[in-house]
Amino acid sequence: MKTITTDALKALLDQNEDLTLVNTLSAESFEKTKIPGAVNVPLSDNEFASHVERIAGGRDQSIVVYCANQQCDASEKAAEKLEAAGFTDVSRYTGGAAAWAKEAGEVHAGQCCS
Repeated sequence: MKTITTDALKALLDQNEDLTLVNTLSAESFEKTKIPGAVNVPLSDNEFASHVERIAGGRDQSIVVYCANQQCDASEKAAEKLEAAGFTDVSRYTGGAAAWAKEAGEVHAGQCCS
């Protein structure tokens, strides 16, 4: 499984790279952990992989998944689920919203991930 750092993710977003940034937490948690440009597809969604595929435009598109913080394993499980479903370019942002807030700027909707 590929991982991505805060600096690498920030560079991709700043360069307007064609990627889909997926927050894997619940809708309630998404409001507190949204990185600008992210979409919310909860890992608990029964149609998780198909929803990501529809949003991204295909299984060959660049996908970055993240969750709340480094201790959260939802993004790891999401990346595994996507890879098992045949996605070819999946990365896990291991630091999650907490690292983004600390290293790259604010997450939308205020506080997150203490």
